[in-house]
Amino acid sequence: MSSPLLFIIACLIWGSTFWAITLQLGDVAPAVSVVYRFGLASATLFAWCALRGDRLRLPWRAQQWMLLQGLASFALSYVCTYSSEQYLVSALVSVLFALMVFWTPLLNRIAFGTPITWSTCCAAFVAICGIVLLFYQSIGAALQDILGGGNGHFLLGFILALVATISSTCGNALVMKVREQSGNVMLTMAWTMLWGTLMVAAWAIATGQSWQLPTRPSYWMGLLYLAIFGSVIAFSAYFTLIARIGTQKTVYIGVVTPVISVLLSVQFEHYRPAPIEWVGMVLCLSSVAWALTSGARKTSSIASLSTTPSTKAT
Repeated sequence: MSSPLLFIIACLIWGSTFWAITLQLGDVAPAVSVVYRFGLASATLFAWCALRGDRLRLPWRAQQWMLLQGLASFALSYVCTYSSEQYLVSALVSVLFALMVFWTPLLNRIAFGTPITWSTCCAAFVAICGIVLLFYQSIGAALQDILGGGNGHFLLGFILALVATISSTCGNALVMKVREQSGNVMLTMAWTMLWGTLMVAAWAIATGQSWQLPTRPSYWMGLLYLAIFGSVIAFSAYFTLIARIGTQKTVYIGVVTPVISVLLSVQFEHYRPAPIEWVGMVLCLSSVAWALTSGARKTSSIASLSTTPSTKAT
């Protein structure tokens, strides 16, 4: 399948999954829903690999990296995402996920000493301004609620969503480490999702969360969509794109998916952003596009210089 088609598939699916998660909220604890989702997704992937005749076992050296990625990408990130959507409109969570384009160079700076470009710093400043405009009224109301003896759930949802984005960023950084151990995307995804599922299940059991099965048809429709389309198909497309075109271009998905998510929230969650919130969203997503575009220009210019014959060589 071509890279542009994989890109479109990932954008359309993930743009809708933030809203689909809301179909799983209310009847079942968020962590239990995560177990159901990725348990089903992992089983589907293992079955597919078995039908292809793949050898399902992988050495422990590879499993160590997949365990870490499972913790970051499919355990902590999704428990926080599901929990945050109990308090935030799904569109707002999706916009915060667009900030992964800034968490990535910051993580590379901390872990590998990679310098952060001036354009990235400027774009990050614009993104922060956009986030302030988007959330300051709601966060202010939440702080007043806390001071008045309330619970300030909106602020909790905001913090959980930020943790989810940072955790996903760490998971993305581990993708290439996993690929160094095995080039079988489907199989490594199956193991990574299994590790994440087992860790979330252990945490849900330890905290005494209920494992009842919901009766609403919408829950099961959402579960099947999130497990098969949102997990198996979209992640397969995403990880394949990272291997083909690199993270710098693949994370453009983070610009497109919030736009789709906002439109769905307006339609199905009756989300009605105030003018200042629209401005905040535009600033945030524009800054993400700016950061990605400047990064792509720099990458292409370096590549062109490296492929240009030297005059000394002639």
